[in-house]
Amino acid sequence: MSWKNTQQSSLANALVIEYKSLSELDDVHNIINWNEIGQTLSSLYSSAHGAPAYPPLMMFKILILQAWYNLSDEALEKQIARDLMFRRFIDLSLCESVPDHSSIWRFRQLLNTENLLEPTETNL
Repeated sequence: MSWKNTQQSSLANALVIEYKSLSELDDVHNIINWNEIGQTLSSLYSSAHGAPAYPPLMMFKILILQAWYNLSDEALEKQIARDLMFRRFIDLSLCESVPDHSSIWRFRQLLNTENLLEPTETNL
């Protein structure tokens, strides 16, 4: 299965004025080794059929925000749609659609099925 291209910058993104509040999660974002997490998640979607999926790393970041802000799947979908800081953290352009609550739920279920939400001894 292919992944949606969410890295393309748009005119809308270029017009966003930089505010300190938009960068509140940048320090946290910069200390996490996203490449290692991305490699772990890269094999989750193996089917060549179906519509392009959201990148697994983006979906993982969404679950992190959900845990940090204690949001339901529905509330998280709404928050991503209206919060520039959340979009910035998950690398979602303003011109890209937001993953819906059922996509978020299915991704969490997939991680559970693959036992990727369980701590490992190397992560303890």
